[in-house]
Order: sequence, then C-alpha cells, then structure tokens
Amino acid sequence: MNSGAAPAAAVESSDLWARAFSALYDPLLWVGEKAGMGVRRQDLLGRARGRTVELGSGTGLNLPYYPDDLAELILTEPEAAMRARLARRLHRSRRRARVLDASAEQLPFADETVDTVVSTLVLCTVDAADPVLREIGRVLRPGGQLLFLEHVRSQSPRLAHWQDRLAGPWRRFAEGCHCNRATLELIRTCGLELGEVQEASWRAMPPIIRPLITGVATKSGG
Repeated sequence: MNSGAAPAAAVESSDLWARAFSALYDPLLWVGEKAGMGVRRQDLLGRARGRTVELGSGTGLNLPYYPDDLAELILTEPEAAMRARLARRLHRSRRRARVLDASAEQLPFADETVDTVVSTLVLCTVDAADPVLREIGRVLRPGGQLLFLEHVRSQSPRLAHWQDRLAGPWRRFAEGCHCNRATLELIRTCGLELGEVQEASWRAMPPIIRPLITGVATKSGG
C-alpha cells in the first residue's frame, strides 16, 4: 500500500499545481504583455497565412492577433487545465478555430500539410526542442514557415550563470519551462532556413526569462 501512496500523492499535487498555474498564467504575464509582449505577438502573428497550427496555445493570448483571412486556424494544447481556458477564450472571441489535445512532439497532421506553425514561449517548455523542431519540419509544406517568439539563454555570462542556477526551481514553478535553453542555436541546426532574427527584452518580467528572440524560419523547396 505504502509503495503506491507517494506516487499517487505526487500526481495529485502535480495536477493541482497545473490547474493553479493555468489560473495564474494570465495575471502573471499581464504586466509583460502591456510592456511590449502584446505588440511583439501582433507583429509576428500578422505574418501567419494559409493553414496555421499553433503549438502549446495555453490560455489563448495569441488569439486577438491572427489575421482574419487564414484558411484554417488550429490551436493545440496538451494540458487539460490550459485547454479549458483556451476553449472559453476562443468562444468569447467568436474567431473560427479548432482546439486540439495534441503535444508539439506528435502533431496529428499528415506530412507537408501546414503553411504556418506558430511557437510562442513553447520551445522552452517542451522536454526537448529537437523532436519538436523535427515535427515542425515534417508537417510544413515546402515554403511553409515557422513563426517563433521565445525567451532564451542570455548572451550575458552573468545572467546565463543565474539562469543555470535557477533552472531547476523555475522549471518546477513554471510547469517545465527551461529558462536557460539555447533555443536559437537549436533552430539554426534543425534544417529550416532561418531568416532575420530580432533580439529583445521581455520587460517587467523576471530577469532569467527576459532575453527574447523573434523571427521566421522557412522550409526549403517552396
């Protein structure tokens, strides 16, 4: 009996925190959104076209910024608590879109059937970015694009040191977020053609997640 009690308790505790984190997510990001992140989302997502798939849509903060003329908008979110909030926001928005229970590592789409993949603050949260980037490359049509907005490992040795030191506790608090992940380097080596990348700071947020990159990577052959 005792051997199974601890794992069951741990799972229950994890589920409770997942629900609490989903409720706290928007308030925690509110100041950062007002301090410039919302504008960055708008600038990036205005480039979406065709059949668009968003990875890890969370509570739906990107919803207001998509163009109205997309052929299709599919919002994927594997966490049940986040997905429930996403569905409610989508209903209020009256935007035409589908919500899917799907992980970024296993997208339920055939090869080369997606025009745009969107990743905002997702590549830091997955267990490993490489399988996700391979999956993005698989579903994108030739000429298809990955739009990304991610916080990354700092170029400052001092801040990178603190990102490494605080990576463990931050990952537990932020539902798997790796604050010290060198995401840009991973995108550079994934086989997509990296376009112009802009570096920025996520103002009003904790220093370990302030360094940002935003840009577009394209699948060759289009």
